[in-house]
This record gives sequence, structure tokens and C-alpha cells, in this order.
Amino acid sequence: MSKFDAIRPFYDSEVNEAIVSSLNHPMMKAMMHFTFPDLPEDEWQKQLKHTHSIRDFQINFVYQSIQRVLEKSSEGLTTSGFEKLEPNTSYLFISNHRDIILDTSLLNVSLHDNGLVMTASAIGDNLVQKDFLLKLSKLNRNFLIQRGLSPRELLQSSKLVSEYIYRLLSKENRSVWVAQKEGRTKDGNDATHQGVLKMIAMASDENNCMDYFKKLRVVPVSISYEYDPTDALKMPQLLAQAKDEVYKKEKNEDFVNLISGIIGQKKRIHIHVGDILENEIEDIKNETNITNKQIQSLAQVIDNSILHSYKLWPTNYIAFDILNNSNEFSNEYSEKEKQLFERRLELRIDADNETMRQGFLAMYANPVVNKLKYANAK
Repeated sequence: MSKFDAIRPFYDSEVNEAIVSSLNHPMMKAMMHFTFPDLPEDEWQKQLKHTHSIRDFQINFVYQSIQRVLEKSSEGLTTSGFEKLEPNTSYLFISNHRDIILDTSLLNVSLHDNGLVMTASAIGDNLVQKDFLLKLSKLNRNFLIQRGLSPRELLQSSKLVSEYIYRLLSKENRSVWVAQKEGRTKDGNDATHQGVLKMIAMASDENNCMDYFKKLRVVPVSISYEYDPTDALKMPQLLAQAKDEVYKKEKNEDFVNLISGIIGQKKRIHIHVGDILENEIEDIKNETNITNKQIQSLAQVIDNSILHSYKLWPTNYIAFDILNNSNEFSNEYSEKEKQLFERRLELRIDADNETMRQGFLAMYANPVVNKLKYANAK
């Protein structure tokens, strides 16, 4: 028994059994029919039966599924910054987070296309309550972040995850993806929570935690979708927050979000890989030896990288102008693009609910606001 058994993905020795036990599951069939529409069922089943490693499953099946998702529900994925990364080298990717499945899947597609090490990726255990989804996540090299714990359990769980991340990066030469904060960004404001960095640092045996972060090769990542396929689904939670109410998820809400993110229209998508934070971490170390201040500074450095490289789309500028009743960015979009966005707003949001309308627009506009703040602060 490994101390990480409760959170780790499958070992390669466990892959085939997990696949074979899922062959006839309706969701596996739906996934394969979507991915290989012209392939007879017995053919893809035969190929799955001969799959014995996570890498083979990811490249032969998951990679193909994501290509179909891009083909069916987007106008393409563009990338930048990957040329800065070295092959056969592990990195700790700290990323903004928009979509449950696609953020990590698209990053891994990009890493594979560039001949780089793919990631083990953190996922909340609340998203994989169904047995098939848990198996699929473990086949796709996800490790679990346990939710809903008491403070004492949370401390123990955080230590375990921290040790596992360090083991992946240092002993297994496996890159790791973590979101900059718990859960997806609902309002378009991307900000790194210091608690995530403190959790990562728990496994450090260095006198100065900045030496530890330098060892991990931290790389900020920004991902932006022209249309958020789950934009309207995020509104009830934002509405509850506006009313200062506790938001309670519907029974299958996470699952609905998961599916909507995959099949919903995204238009264009861009992923940017920032610089490896070496000089920045050294500067922080030289500025202060107070751990809390160092963590605060590191969070700011990651935020600056993500905000600077975040790709703004016409939808972002349109929302900003509508929200501010201005034409400040009218040169960034066409009249047709504006009409399409307004039509989306009309179809997805109750026109009489001004709070929800403002929230929907702010979700798209806030990346513009934050980029302006970043530019003005420099």
C-alpha cells in the first residue's frame, strides 16, 4: 500500500483492468462514438482491450477526443510560449481555471504536440463522485484534491498532496498542473490564492521556501476562451454571492458543468505558457525572508504573468463597452461580433434580472479591466 493510494492516478499495471471493466459503460460508449464515429464498436473495444498504460490511453483516445471537441465546438486552439520549455523536464504549471476538463486536457494536447512532458493534474474529488468518472480521471492521470474536510483533515490532506506533487516533479519527472485557486473562476477575475502556494510549500525541507519553489520550476499558464461554454451556468452562484447568500449546488450540477464545458461552443481558445519563474523567485528571496510576505509576492508574480499574457477576445471588449456604455474598444470588434454577443446575452440571461445581466457582462469584461490595471501599475 502506498501512502498516496487515496489520491493517486492508476499505475500502468492497473490501467487495463480499469479499461476492460468500463468497456460497456454508456459514457464510455458515448465518448468513443463521439471520438471515432466511423469506427465499428468492436474495433475501438479491441483497441482499448490492448491498452496497458496511461500514456497509450491518453495519446490514442483522450488526445483524439479533444481533437474532436475542438473540431466540433471551437474555431481552433492557438498557443504561445511552449518553445521556452525543455523536453524531458518536469514543470509545475500554475494556471488560471475556466473549465473543469478542458483546461488541463488542452494543455496536455499542447505539451504533447511540442514533444514535452504531459502533466498529472489536480482535480477536486467532488467532480468524480460517479464510479466511471473516477476511473476515467485516474486513467487520465488526475490526482484527487479532497473537498469538504474538517480543518484537521484538511491539514493532513494538504500535506499529502504537497508530498505527492513533490514526488511527481522530483522523483518521477512528471509535470504537474494546479489551478491558481480552488474551483473555476466564475467572474473573470483571475487571482492566485496564497493558500494554494502554502499547500505546495508544505513538503519543503528548505530553510527558505523560495529555494523550494525554484527547485519545482514554476511556470504560470493563462488560458482564455472567446466564449465560456458554461457562462450562463455560473450565474446562479454569482447571484447568490451578490445577495450575500450561501450557494448550494444542485445534485448533478458539477456533472452538467463538465458536459457543457466539453460540448458547448467556445469559438477561439488560446493557451500561453509564461516564463519559468527563476529570477523573480530569487528577487523575492533577496527582498524578504518572511515566509508570508514571500508567498504574497510569489502570488503577485504569478498573477502578473497570467494577466499580462491573457489573450483578450472581441467578446471581452464588447462586454466592457456594453457594461460601461462606451465605445472605448470599438476598434477591437466588428458590428457583427457585437450583435452575436448581444444575441447570446439575450438568449442566456433573463432581461429583467439586472444583477444577472451585470454579472454575465462582468465575467467577460473583467479580464479587460484587470489587464488595464496591470498595464497602469507597471
